[in-house]
Amino acid sequence: MTYTPHRTNPLAGNPLKTKDDVEKALLDLFDPLLPAFSEGGARVSLGATAAHFDFAAADLEGFARPLWGLAPYAAGGGNFRHWPLYAKGLANGTDPEHPEYWGKVTDRDQRMVELAALGFALRLVPQHLWDPLDERARRNVANYLLEARPHQFADNNWKFFRVMIDLGLERIGVEFDRSLTEQYLQELEAFHLGDGWYRDGNVPRVDHYIPFAMHFYGLIYAVLAPSDGERKQRFREWARLFAPNIRHWFADDGGTLVFGRSMTYRFACAGFWAALAFADEEALPWSEVKGYYLRHLRWWAKHPITDRDGVLSIGFGYANLLMSENYNSPGSPYWAFKAFLPLALEASHPFWTAEEAPSPSFPEPSPQAQPGMVMMHTPENVVALSSGQENLQMRFGSEKYAKFVYSSRYAFSVESDERGFEGAAVDGMLAFSDDDRHFRVRETNEEARIAGNILYARWRPWIDVEVETWLLPASPWHIRVHRVRTPRPLSTAEGGFAIPRADAYRKLEQIEERNGSALVIGTSDFSGIADLGSTTERRGIALKAHPNTNLLYPKTLVPQLRGEIPDGETVLLTAAVALTDRFDSAAIWKEIPVAPTIAELEAAISRDSRRVGALAWRMGS
Repeated sequence: MTYTPHRTNPLAGNPLKTKDDVEKALLDLFDPLLPAFSEGGARVSLGATAAHFDFAAADLEGFARPLWGLAPYAAGGGNFRHWPLYAKGLANGTDPEHPEYWGKVTDRDQRMVELAALGFALRLVPQHLWDPLDERARRNVANYLLEARPHQFADNNWKFFRVMIDLGLERIGVEFDRSLTEQYLQELEAFHLGDGWYRDGNVPRVDHYIPFAMHFYGLIYAVLAPSDGERKQRFREWARLFAPNIRHWFADDGGTLVFGRSMTYRFACAGFWAALAFADEEALPWSEVKGYYLRHLRWWAKHPITDRDGVLSIGFGYANLLMSENYNSPGSPYWAFKAFLPLALEASHPFWTAEEAPSPSFPEPSPQAQPGMVMMHTPENVVALSSGQENLQMRFGSEKYAKFVYSSRYAFSVESDERGFEGAAVDGMLAFSDDDRHFRVRETNEEARIAGNILYARWRPWIDVEVETWLLPASPWHIRVHRVRTPRPLSTAEGGFAIPRADAYRKLEQIEERNGSALVIGTSDFSGIADLGSTTERRGIALKAHPNTNLLYPKTLVPQLRGEIPDGETVLLTAAVALTDRFDSAAIWKEIPVAPTIAELEAAISRDSRRVGALAWRMGS
């Protein structure tokens, strides 16, 4: 399904190859926000949908988040014409007597998130935000930031927000209690798992917040903090260790792994490459860093990510509230402006002058023990086999963290009805039902280990049903082996990759549903799933998933295997694949891999495995 960019997508038509192109992208994305600024400049209201916090905080979000891009742009010599509007808004938003006052900050308050952007901007461009203010306005701004600092910040990447606030306070000459900053910096360092990977707080969760939050803020601190040399060097060293790993989350066409929460932040995923440039940290050759950065921005120019006014929508590949988090307000997507951090650099910096390098070739899988993934690259796609993570707090946490496989090209789906077993997409998942109506999937793991390119997990859809799952690459296929022990019969459904479905032209698609396999061939991709000799029979079906459940495509087809398993022990053996139409689906289909025996898999895990890092922290080993 080829998408022609909507004329209101501000990135459409921009070649995104030079600093000038990126500057234009920033301004083109910002300009649609101007009509949404309030009369006093402090509120930017972009829609009527709600988040769990109040509308004043949501309006502050719309005001503050663009500063992640605007401040670097100005620091790098860019001419932003609307600084007087921002200075006025800052004065009014922090004035308790003004009708546009943002409200008092309390514990774990959304305002803390946005104050990090204000602290960063005050540190970078005080001449535009601080210097124009009169003495009363300056007192209000300083007091607002100071009053926020002692409150409790969420026990995750939020701890960096106090650090960002403090960078701003220090720059404008306001005294504060530095012991609070030191406490959070120590706690942030304790989140480091090793090899440059963090966990995002006291949870087994390693997602895009590691590159676009933990490393992003750590590298900003390494540049802008006036002292603390040893810690700044640690942040730099961890970023250097991280770069060779996180590049495997990016496909050769610029797409990134669709995994985890907050995917509505979209090209914030370029934030790590942006922060390397800002910190002058050549963790990979500049030509490669620039390539990862610009390819990702260009990838977004192909998708309908804005509304008809050019405002970034809540969603991923298109406007979609279903996949959103309860903290996503209409201004939330503007965390994407983190990608514009390199605009602070002079045009003569090696990041901008280097010739953009194509994506390196990675013919072999890349095991990543900390997030519990094995990465596989195919043209225009990267695939992650995944075990060991969970998120029981987020809406659709199972779909966002606990599937067996994730991809950049074939985004995951969320379910629109937990009572629709027959209509559930379960792409990349194994679902069970004991009433043919409700269903359960993997939510968490009792154990998760990795041995070379093999992942192992033990999990329970019900307390009395145990599933052991082994995942291994067989490029371009991957293999799943499940051993299920259940005291009662169950219905099962196991899904392959979701691919785009033609809008109304059925003849453009080919569907093959057989005993033991299903193959769907769309207009640009094909996806297949095959049984490899399970101890029970399964039939192949091609599911037309409910509309707007997939993060990237409004309509999808998902090949599935469905069947019944008896009480006792059952072994399910599965192979799945999805590729672009550059490949011959008939030829690929003739090369279905053979599954190893469970004995062979058990031997590999027992011989040379380690607990997945994200889970090892929780398990205390």
